[in-house]
Formats: sequence, C-alpha cells, structure tokens
Amino acid sequence: MASEEAEKKQEEQQGASYTYWVRQVKEGDAAPLPVPRKLTPDDIINDSNSQPPTLGSLWNKAGTWEEKNLHKWASDRIKELLISVGSLEFPAGKAEISDVSKCAGDAFLVTVRNKKRVGYTYELTLKVKGEWTIREEKKTVKGHIDIPEFSFGELDDLQMEVRLSEEKDLLHQDKSRISQDLKLFLQPIREKMLQFEQELKDR
Repeated sequence: MASEEAEKKQEEQQGASYTYWVRQVKEGDAAPLPVPRKLTPDDIINDSNSQPPTLGSLWNKAGTWEEKNLHKWASDRIKELLISVGSLEFPAGKAEISDVSKCAGDAFLVTVRNKKRVGYTYELTLKVKGEWTIREEKKTVKGHIDIPEFSFGELDDLQMEVRLSEEKDLLHQDKSRISQDLKLFLQPIREKMLQFEQELKDR
C-alpha cells in the first residue's frame, strides 16, 4: 500500500515537471494597436536631420519597392514638347505639327532598394499641316504622322508612318514627295523625346 502511494506521488511529480503556465490576457492588458498619424513639418525636419536621405516617399525609409504613375504629367509634357517643334522648311514647302491627337501609353517611376528607375511606353499620332508649291500653285496639305509603340531607351529605333488626307488634285508623285518631306520630322521629334526622357529621369 505504501509502495502504491509512493508510485502515485512519483507520477504526480513527473507530471508536474511537464506543466507550464499560460498567462490569460485580459481585456485592456494587450498593447493597443498603433494609430496612423499624419506627419507634421517638425517630424519631417527632425527625420531629415537624423536619417541619411532616401529616395521615394518619407514613409518608405527602407527604400523598398515604391511605384508612382506619371502618366498625366508625361502625356501633357510629350504634347507640349512636340507642339514646340515648330515648322520645318522644305525645298517646295513647309509644314508644322498642329496637334497631338493620340498619346496612348504610360510612364512610371519605381524606387527599388533606394534606387530610382524610370520608364515609359507610348504610341503617338501627330496632326500635321503645311503648304507646298505644286506645279506653280500653292496647295495646303494636311495629314498625320503615326509613331508606333516605343519605350524608354529605344529612341534610336523610332519609326514613323505618314498618312496624307485625301487631296483630289495631288498626283501620286506629289504625295510621295510630300510624304518624304514630312519624314524629316523624325529627327526633331527624336530630339524632343530625348529631352522628355531626361526630364523624366530628373523627377
């Protein structure tokens, strides 16, 4: 009988060695969740004095992935730059870009590991109008320059196609010459897009 009691006592002691306590968390004991707070100008000044500068937003101190869509700014700037090309003079006439009727695409700025990267993809249609002397008579000619999709760093390969509005009294050779003239817009367009790329990188 005594040995049974001793065994029972030993089992209880062994069982006790495996016992652990779980703290019951009562309501109000847990730490409250942080409440979002708008940064004040003092926070920004203090942070900039104590931390090395990082790219991107102030909240992204680690410089992890952050992407900004710049489509609105980029589209407006592309249109502004291309309209500013002005008129080009040709042996038998002159023409200008009167409007950017299509500016479809996207531009973005990405911050990754505290490094800034920019990019864009666009396709354009430009309205052109000009005046040529054809068989000793001045003719007003309208048309479009289509620029197929191109991306950041691809301006050396920029392509363009010219479409002339229907002109009944223009011969095939006249249209061919005018189209060749309008293709001379390629170089100033490329220069303006290079300027756009530089401005995009500087943002």
